[in-house]
Amino acid sequence: MQDIRRTLVAKLFSDPQDFIGKEVDVKGWVRSRRGNKYVQFVALNDGSTIKSLQIVFDLNKFSEEDLKAVTTGSSIHVQGILVESMGKGQSIEIQANELQVYGSADPETYPLQKKGHSLEFLREKAHLRPRTNFFSSVLRIRHALAFAVHKFFNDKGFYYFHTPLITASDCEGAGAQFQVTTLPLNELPLDKEGKIDYSKDFFGKMASLTVSGQLEGELGATALGCIYTFGPTFRAENSNTPRHLSEFWMIEPEMAFYEIEDNMDLAEEFIKYCINYALEHCKDDIEFLAEHFDKELPERLKFVVENDFVRLPYTEGIRILEESGKKFEFPVYWGVDLASEHERYLVEEHFKKPVILTDYPKEIKAFYMKLNEDGKTVRAMDVLFPKIGEIIGGSQREEDFDKLNGRIQEMGLEGMDWYLDTRRFGSVPHSGFGLGFERLVLFVTGMQNIRDVIPFPRYPKNCEY
Repeated sequence: MQDIRRTLVAKLFSDPQDFIGKEVDVKGWVRSRRGNKYVQFVALNDGSTIKSLQIVFDLNKFSEEDLKAVTTGSSIHVQGILVESMGKGQSIEIQANELQVYGSADPETYPLQKKGHSLEFLREKAHLRPRTNFFSSVLRIRHALAFAVHKFFNDKGFYYFHTPLITASDCEGAGAQFQVTTLPLNELPLDKEGKIDYSKDFFGKMASLTVSGQLEGELGATALGCIYTFGPTFRAENSNTPRHLSEFWMIEPEMAFYEIEDNMDLAEEFIKYCINYALEHCKDDIEFLAEHFDKELPERLKFVVENDFVRLPYTEGIRILEESGKKFEFPVYWGVDLASEHERYLVEEHFKKPVILTDYPKEIKAFYMKLNEDGKTVRAMDVLFPKIGEIIGGSQREEDFDKLNGRIQEMGLEGMDWYLDTRRFGSVPHSGFGLGFERLVLFVTGMQNIRDVIPFPRYPKNCEY
């Protein structure tokens, strides 16, 4: 092989005129191979784009023995001349001069043949599914959205704040948590009352994987002004719905001196920015997913970006649902925690726009949310999207020490003195929200199951790889 710098396939497609007629060097995996006794055509993909590059092997230059190991799934290194393609289906191709096979794949046992595979089958092959067009598209979009998250907050002067994965607090007050322990499970130490003696544990107390970085994020906001977290979180609910994972990534900005209206403005600006970034930078992948999976996807994304979000009090939303005449599976009444079908009705049928629902009953929201003057509702906000329902949940946080402490006592929460210190010493109005990253990826890709937008999904009875 000549000493030629490798070029990504995406670069060849984006700037073909820089390479036409020149010797190029490409490396990747074989998606398919076809041909006759004179010529063989190989589709090579290197992961940089949804597009595969056609490699043409002239059998006057290459023998059948040379090409024997070039099978679907094998990895190869090719040098040749990039030319404009005369065939249908591709604009450019490489006339191969040299070939090196890095690793062959047995066509009898390689699971990802050219035939279509169901998403359920591919879920069982999660270690290989990134090689498929569907999942390589999803993962490239996931990357772009993660980059957009950091760029948005960085450009607005926020600080990326790392909150702990192991914690002794339960942010929501009732979340199902995964316990972290080094105690021997077959011989747990007990105290005089016969309860587990956590003083013997690694941290000297009960510890768990975090369900949210919000409370620690508030500590950062009351020092740095505006921060955001972006990291893995864990919920141990025994849920098998298409919207839940046991391990997922959360984005949680917290902002000092933000009232609820500022919070809503930021949430709308943020999510529109992320979606617009994907539309601009993932055009080929979105078009592929639209063509093969969800034809309405591009229009649905533009619909969110181009429309102002409706801002609606919970009480008014309940009235609209009650007067809709629609038969819902779950009953509607003031005080109910809205189900996805209720949220989607408001977005998809009534307003035909994204909705920010505000001022929820305090009984169905977390202890840290600021109480409204009516004494019945809190300054909560949920952003509701088509096909998803709630995609963002947030609130103005209670800054009054006595009120917050009262709620903590009412719920029987312990070990919260450190959190209350933010109200003891220089308390300020502040707000924040949480966005489950996988739900954003789900919306932007049009996929139906959240297990298909994270490389290695974790859910009940599944912890492979």
